Amino acid sequence: MGLDLRKLEHLVAVAEEGGFTRAAARLHLTQQALSTSVRSLEREVGVPLLRRDTGGVTPLPAGQALIEDARVLHGIARAALHRARRIGRGGAETLRIGHTPAVTSDEVTTLVHTALAELPALGTEVHQHYPQQLTEDLLGGELDLGLCRGMRPQHGLTRSTLSQDRLSLAVAADHHLAGRDHVELTELAGERLVVWGDPGRSGYTDLLLEHCRRAGFEPEHLRNPIQGTPPVTAVIGTRHVALVTAPPGPTAGGRTRVVELRPALFAPLHALWPAHITHDLRDAFLAATG
Repeated sequence: MGLDLRKLEHLVAVAEEGGFTRAAARLHLTQQALSTSVRSLEREVGVPLLRRDTGGVTPLPAGQALIEDARVLHGIARAALHRARRIGRGGAETLRIGHTPAVTSDEVTTLVHTALAELPALGTEVHQHYPQQLTEDLLGGELDLGLCRGMRPQHGLTRSTLSQDRLSLAVAADHHLAGRDHVELTELAGERLVVWGDPGRSGYTDLLLEHCRRAGFEPEHLRNPIQGTPPVTAVIGTRHVALVTAPPGPTAGGRTRVVELRPALFAPLHALWPAHITHDLRDAFLAATG
């Protein structure tokens, strides 16, 4: 049995908007046409997909499973269309890379130059994305590869570890730890640690906090109020500290200093990509950098 991608799109919109009225406006359909489409899909599948009540619409377990797969299928279709157009127009294959703020532009540049040593004709487009947007664009076929730290792959994505990068400590240039040649992790028990996401919702934050807990203390932490900036800049103008992957030394124009952290602790650099989308250049990039 074949599934109509348009009807799947309608189901996803209703679930995301929480009802038929807003979903119909989003899709430029009448509410009756949208309701008819979703009812038709339920008949084709053979089981109810949505719970309808006065409070709105919520997916049933079967509907949620189909929605997750529908996002993957739509991403495959978009990627296939993009690939066919590129080949038909004689265009060169380009690797579209997204990275979260936890992976710096310098780190991405280093990876690209490593790949260029084996793939001299490599063409890339690189953009920074917040984690949720990175996931959506990978599943939607808008990106070929995502670079992140600690993100858990959602349904339809594959994850591998490219490297394990040593963590250091970033502090403001006038911080009392700035003049040290190294800092023991246990010395951070009285410091406020800047993190990049809320615990339980950010795999990278959970990883950093767990390093502290294993050292015997529960860290006082603060979510960085300025999102999207390089990690070493999170401590500028504060008395806070941050765990970063930058090498020791002055940085951010001398406004911060990165100090060696002991014992040696590491943060994984992860690659994410759509599990069911073929991309030869992506596979070659991963082979060259992994």
